[in-house]
Amino acid sequence: MTITEETGRVHGYDDLPGLMGLMTGDEKHGPAATSTLDVLWVLYDRVLKVRPEQPDDPERDRFLLSKGHGPMAYYAVLAAKGFVPVDWLPGFGTYDSPLGHHPDRTLVPGAEIGSGSLGHGLPIAVGTALGLRAQGLKRPRVWVLTGDAELDEGSNHEAIAFAGPAGLEQLHTVVVDNASASHARPGGIAARFEVAGWSTASVDGRDHEALYAAFTAPHPGRPHVVVARVEPKNP
Repeated sequence: MTITEETGRVHGYDDLPGLMGLMTGDEKHGPAATSTLDVLWVLYDRVLKVRPEQPDDPERDRFLLSKGHGPMAYYAVLAAKGFVPVDWLPGFGTYDSPLGHHPDRTLVPGAEIGSGSLGHGLPIAVGTALGLRAQGLKRPRVWVLTGDAELDEGSNHEAIAFAGPAGLEQLHTVVVDNASASHARPGGIAARFEVAGWSTASVDGRDHEALYAAFTAPHPGRPHVVVARVEPKNP
């Protein structure tokens, strides 16, 4: 739970639907947003080492929202955790709002990348992990949230193939699987990562304890992926 500076009110998980409800207008990509809600909450509430008062701390964990075309849940969690004011939420998507339909890292406190074009987050996360290694920063972790449909993009396959042999232990990927990918993968999503040398876990994407256990599982010398299964986008 977090006390936001502008109101002094404590915001918890049960407040997230109400915070998301403040965001109206067209092009909300509601299913894309709600599919990520529980993953985002568990990460920001229990896993990520990042603070709103020091969003640029060199020792912070880096969270990259690759699935940026449905950012309402992301904005709601950032508001609940004090990164952005709650009173920004009703302006979502308007011409003068910092909260666009795709997050902009120059406008949204705590956002590491501008995202929305599918397939870019994981390659950027690989580069971020390499950059941390080159700087000798061993404590920060890199987390990237993608959707299962993004894995249709070839750039992700290259990133997956590189990160395993490179031993990018600081790299963590969460794939929110809402059965929206166009191309099936033999053996499932986790198998694609496992064959490239990643540590893998597949869990119920609505089960907070299962998510936390998967997020914090040890994986020495290897990058780690968690496949979070949620309800299908088009049942």
